Amino acid sequence: MLSSFGSIIALLLGTAFLLAGSGLHSLLLPLRGQFEGFSTASLGLLGTAWAVGFIGGCFLAPRLVRRAGHVRAFSAFAATAAIVALLSGMWVDSVGWIILRIFTGFTMAGAFMVIESWLNERSTNESRGTIFGFYMMVTHSSLMAGQLVVTSADVSTAMLFMLTGILFCLALIPTAISSAVTPAPLAEVSLDVKGLYQNSPVAAIACVLVGVANGAWGTLGAVYGAEIGITTVQIAVMMSIAVLAGAIGQMPAGRLSDRTDRRYVMAGAAFGSALVAIAIFLMAPRSGWIIIAMTAVYGLMAYTLYSLAVAHANDHAASTDFVKVSSGLLLLYGFGTMAGPILAGVLMQGLRPESLFLVTGAAHLGVAGYAMLRVSRRAPVPVEKREAFNVLPAERAVTPQALMLDPRADSEDEPGSPPA
Repeated sequence: MLSSFGSIIALLLGTAFLLAGSGLHSLLLPLRGQFEGFSTASLGLLGTAWAVGFIGGCFLAPRLVRRAGHVRAFSAFAATAAIVALLSGMWVDSVGWIILRIFTGFTMAGAFMVIESWLNERSTNESRGTIFGFYMMVTHSSLMAGQLVVTSADVSTAMLFMLTGILFCLALIPTAISSAVTPAPLAEVSLDVKGLYQNSPVAAIACVLVGVANGAWGTLGAVYGAEIGITTVQIAVMMSIAVLAGAIGQMPAGRLSDRTDRRYVMAGAAFGSALVAIAIFLMAPRSGWIIIAMTAVYGLMAYTLYSLAVAHANDHAASTDFVKVSSGLLLLYGFGTMAGPILAGVLMQGLRPESLFLVTGAAHLGVAGYAMLRVSRRAPVPVEKREAFNVLPAERAVTPQALMLDPRADSEDEPGSPPA
């Protein structure tokens, strides 16, 4: 029992280093790029490139792991991420960074899928909820910690790129000494857009639009902060507090959605996020702490939407289809994150920094409007027949393999029930 717990701790430690490195790198690149005078549109393409690589990794990583084995594949993924981080510090060029960012997204998808398959192998139906809870805690805290590391050195130097490389290399150590047995091959990923839409139109459309908003904010939030003149410390706090607020907001929003039509909760959270975004665009605040407070309220609502959409979709799906439906929605979300940074980058470059919130606000208004439209078209699932809401890990660490850890995946081993 103790050895099993020890191996899980080692794997979670590897996850922590990976996400800390990813969080630092994702914040460092736009800050350094803004310092170097890169166009906002090109900085937006960094987010699009990462999403392209990550989605590609979700599809191709299982084949690579099957060929090389889990340990060697994970070592290759983490080492490649470290090399890319170091190359980014040596090759300061907007086009070069866009190309390298594709590799980072690909390697992160592969590395997370390997770790998640290990964790799933070590979990049982009784322990899966606990392990999944630890995984959620590690993903959110590590991502925030990595973002805050950007305040430890001058972004105009190579120091932070070296720290990123070190964090990725440190992720190799816990997995190398872990006693976890080699798990089963990674699950193949597939995408059935038509089936996802037929199962839940609201969830399918919402995941794309939430991806647009989150991709734009996650990629260009730091650029917005730098262009309006707030400090690096305030930028790091702003980006981290939005993630933290979203993690906190998931549980009350989810519990409320367990008691009423989830589409009302989705529409309310989306509309609230849009109002905050529009307020920031119109008011154009310049006080760092006011901006942090406003973006915290924004994150409190905006970062609940993806989990609400997944829960709503699974209310309408057979219990045995949880992983299939959730994986498909994750990929739709990923496609949205490809578009969001491009749209926001072009608008910010052509208008003003606050135009970032035009993109997020429009996406969230789309979620709210479509959710309310569907309320009149389809009756809600009765409360007693719904799947209980569960918080999801930080979206930067969610892969189809991670969904196997979710306690709702327990039903994959049981006879399915008909769709609601």
